[in-house]
Amino acid sequence: METASAIVPATPEVCWELFIEPKTLTAWIPGLRRAQVIAKERGLPAEIHFEFASSLVYTLVYTYDADALEVRWEPKLGRRDGVSGFAKFEPADGHTRMTYGLAHGDARTAAERALGDPARLVAAFIAFVERRG
Repeated sequence: METASAIVPATPEVCWELFIEPKTLTAWIPGLRRAQVIAKERGLPAEIHFEFASSLVYTLVYTYDADALEVRWEPKLGRRDGVSGFAKFEPADGHTRMTYGLAHGDARTAAERALGDPARLVAAFIAFVERRG
């Protein structure tokens, strides 16, 4: 699993809320065309169906540790195209240290793996948070 970490200019709680909101995923995940919640559990998305411009299609299932501000996911359908991973948000001098890990499915091309580079995704999330003010 590849990981990346960086400081986000917002509190861990704000980062957590923005990250787990499925309606905003297309605003910061490169190439994501559609994210549809299939199931919820305790008010949180438990399963999300993803469609990318590159024709990747898969479904992820999520588990949450709200106390630790950590979310994990793994593929349910489309395992060869999907990803497994986690995101964790920790306090860092009034901001947040975001750590993001990702393991790609075997069917992903080099270009699709580049889109899913953890450092690129962390940078995209930071830019999204900054745009929101």
